[in-house]
Amino acid sequence: MGSRFNQRDQKRKVNKIYNIAITIVAILIVIVAVSIFLSDDGTETKKATTEPKQVAETEKGKVVDKPSGKEEETDSEKEDAVGDSEATEEDAEKEDSKATEEDAEEKAEDAADPEKAGDAELVEVEGSGDGNVASTYTSESWKPVGTEQSGEHTTSFEKGSVDWNEMSKAIASGAGIDEGSMKLWWLQNGGSPTTAIGTVSEGDNPKTFRVYIEWVDGSGWKPVKVEELKTNDKR
Repeated sequence: MGSRFNQRDQKRKVNKIYNIAITIVAILIVIVAVSIFLSDDGTETKKATTEPKQVAETEKGKVVDKPSGKEEETDSEKEDAVGDSEATEEDAEKEDSKATEEDAEEKAEDAADPEKAGDAELVEVEGSGDGNVASTYTSESWKPVGTEQSGEHTTSFEKGSVDWNEMSKAIASGAGIDEGSMKLWWLQNGGSPTTAIGTVSEGDNPKTFRVYIEWVDGSGWKPVKVEELKTNDKR
């Protein structure tokens, strides 16, 4: 009887020891698991906290990757834009210069062109009292017709000479007649070495003009006064 009691008592002790051991092991497992969990969470938290800081430092330090050649392309585009602007300015200056030259040439041609000179603004003035004069006029827009002559000028009334031809051009300009269809009835000295008078008409038109011209050094002959005649007194 006493032997059975001892065996049960011993068995209870063994079970108690097993239970205590199991409890201790379980507690250790829980502690280890909690430690591992806390350790992993701390690492992730630290990593998450560190990464934004690294990104911020990277952006602050301008270490952000950019497509290679971006800045070079931008500089190249700026240079191209500057080059285009300079080319545009040069073209505009050339066009302005060309337009100015063309205007100057056109004005010179207009002054030398009898047909265009005929469009000059004429101002009627008091006549000389000649009974054969219907009207007398002048114009501030009349200009010298130009000359091929150089040096000291000598008026020449030799038909076909350079001076004769230039006088004929100035007379046509003053009368507003095309030189090709102008009939020069008379050309004479105007009372001084630098003046001349021509009597002209256009084709079969009976209207006759007496044109007074004067020499301008370096520029040629210039019309100064025109008289429209009632009849051609040189026919």
